[in-house]
Amino acid sequence: MAYTLDQFIADCKTSLGRDPGPGGRERVRGNLERLLANPDFIGAFCGDDQPHGVKVLYEDPKLGFQVLAHINDRARKSPPHDHGASWAIYGQATQYTDMTEWARHDDRRNPNRADIKVAKQYRLNPGQAGIYQDGAIHSIDYPDNARFVRVTGTDLEKINRIRVDLATGAVETIAARQAS
Repeated sequence: MAYTLDQFIADCKTSLGRDPGPGGRERVRGNLERLLANPDFIGAFCGDDQPHGVKVLYEDPKLGFQVLAHINDRARKSPPHDHGASWAIYGQATQYTDMTEWARHDDRRNPNRADIKVAKQYRLNPGQAGIYQDGAIHSIDYPDNARFVRVTGTDLEKINRIRVDLATGAVETIAARQAS
C-alpha cells in the first residue's frame, strides 16, 4: 500500500513531537522521500492539473510545522537566503532543483553585511529531499514546471528572515508579515 499524505502528517507529528531537533527532522526528510515515491500523491498535489503557486497542504496547530506544495510554472533562481529561526525540508516532486548551501566567512558583527561562499552544491531529483537547519543560508534554482513539497518548522511568513546580495554582500531583512 502506498504511503499517503495523512500517514506522512501523522509520522511528522510523532517524529517532531519526540524530537523537534535534527534527529526528528531527519526522520521527516526520510518520510518525505517515501511520500514522493507515491505517484498518486504526486498526481493529486503536484500534477499538471494543479494551479500554479504555493498551497498549504497542512499546518499543525500544536507543533507549528507546515507542509506546502510549490507548483511553479516558470524557472526561478533565488538569492541566498535563510529561513530565520526555522528549518526547511525540500522534497522534489517533478523536474529538479539545484541547491546551493552557503557558509559565512565574516565575524557577523555588521548585521547589514555578509561575506558568504559556496559550501556545497547538489541537485534534488524527483523523490529526493534535503534539509536546511535553522538559519542555514541557501539558494535554489529550478526550471519551468518544477514542483516540490516543502516542510517548514513554522509559517515562514510569521518570522524575520534574511537574503544576501551576492554582488555587494548587503543583507536585507525579510520582515515577518504583520497581522492586519
